[in-house]
Amino acid sequence: MGKMRKITIFDILNYTWFALFTLVCFFPFYYLLINTISNNDLSSRGLIMFYPRGLHINNYIDVFRIPGLGTAALVSIGRTVIGTLLTVAASGFLGYLFTKNAMWGRKFWYRFLIVTMYFNAGLIPWYLIMLKLGLVNNFLAYVIPGIVAPFNIILVKTFIESTPIALQESAQIDGAGFFTIFLKIVMPLITPILATIAIFSAIGQWNSFQDTLFLITNSKLFTLQFLLYRYLNEATSLATLMKSTGGAINADLTNMQTATSIRTTVSMVVVIPILLVYPFFQRYFVKGILIGAVKG
Repeated sequence: MGKMRKITIFDILNYTWFALFTLVCFFPFYYLLINTISNNDLSSRGLIMFYPRGLHINNYIDVFRIPGLGTAALVSIGRTVIGTLLTVAASGFLGYLFTKNAMWGRKFWYRFLIVTMYFNAGLIPWYLIMLKLGLVNNFLAYVIPGIVAPFNIILVKTFIESTPIALQESAQIDGAGFFTIFLKIVMPLITPILATIAIFSAIGQWNSFQDTLFLITNSKLFTLQFLLYRYLNEATSLATLMKSTGGAINADLTNMQTATSIRTTVSMVVVIPILLVYPFFQRYFVKGILIGAVKG
């Protein structure tokens, strides 16, 4: 057996720093959680800080009775799944094409793509374009604008350029076309960067609410994040409504809904799904983002 490495003061300080940093990142989620399952009266007075008091799950039961929550959840899941798949597919294939000299006008289109990262026409022209395209009160408004993402394409392009070109050349000699090479040779090699893009896209799609705010008036197309935005602004009136229409008529202050309980519980309901998905992609994240950002 080899000698054990001596632990230095630097190691102790390093581990301590990262432990504290992890705690700082974790605490906001923990704080939300303990406030959702604690005595609502104590929570509303800011008395729940480090551990739960008066445990109950009535907040979650009541929040799931909010009108439109189920439909909004389906819309959010739909836009996240469909939007992520299309963004990953487009980023992967376009990034691959930009590595090929045979692509018509490659340099021009690549520069044109990069320019779009620095210039924005503004909110009103964007809305007018979406209106002319028929994307107002349309589910496709959640999906189509994000399919071509310049930053993601640049990451894929750079990642592909770091892979052995001989694999593609040998397949091309055997008669494989660009699309066949991409599917059978390139895609298996670029899984880490595609997973990284999937994380970026999924989190962006799940957390987005401004497109709903500006483009959607049909309540059947509202997303979960948009409902969160509304309920965070209307938490006090919503708590009063839930007291009068829910099962809290005969409840004591422990279970009675408050503005704080509404805010914290809805926030947890929205955050939990993306927290459950992230660990499955995390092992690809570091490798993908590092290799994809090495070269410009």
